[in-house]
Amino acid sequence: MEYLVIALFFGLGTGIVGKGKGSSFFIWFLIGAVLPLLGLIAVVLYRVDKDEPERQCPTCLKPLKLYVQVCPRCGTDLYLPDPAAVRHPGVR
Repeated sequence: MEYLVIALFFGLGTGIVGKGKGSSFFIWFLIGAVLPLLGLIAVVLYRVDKDEPERQCPTCLKPLKLYVQVCPRCGTDLYLPDPAAVRHPGVR
């Protein structure tokens, strides 16, 4: 019974931190409940996807992360953009 309470609280904590970093609450909740301490460490070390630099696809103008090489909407091959065209959402 004690393990279930510990797993529930670690799952909630892991899910909340994962949701705050822009990921799925439910997936991180499951990871935190199954692997309590390891799940919490993993979500803390997980990168924040919201702070990644972005650019627009030149064909369909969909905003994409800088590391995306092919646009998932139109299939255009993307090359390194002009530095002025890159948007940095994490930098204020």
